[in-house]
Amino acid sequence: MSACEVPSQLAQSPGLPKSPEGAPVFPEPWAAEAFAMTVHLHEKGLFAWSEWAESLSRQLHQPGRADDGSDYFDCWVAALSELLVSRGIADASAILDLQQSWQRAAEATPHGQPIELANDPKR
Repeated sequence: MSACEVPSQLAQSPGLPKSPEGAPVFPEPWAAEAFAMTVHLHEKGLFAWSEWAESLSRQLHQPGRADDGSDYFDCWVAALSELLVSRGIADASAILDLQQSWQRAAEATPHGQPIELANDPKR
């Protein structure tokens, strides 16, 4: 079995939406990118599986979560951000600034067009 065929421990994350065949299912492309980024950073040794599981669990058990689980990948991104900030890999304010920039870009992008940071009117 090649390294690409070996399932990542992250693919076994609790609550991860899966297809009938057991493959992760992503509601939007950004969720797949967040998943891939997390797998890559874990495989590079930036955090241990147990650290990831604890961070994701904290986010999944926050009050106010969507009853239908539709915010699962929002929790995923929050868990990844938490880990990166706690490890000193990323700055919380830089993450927030980028998040706000992407939101402004999305709001300024005409329907059907790709969302790009260049569309943020404040950039």
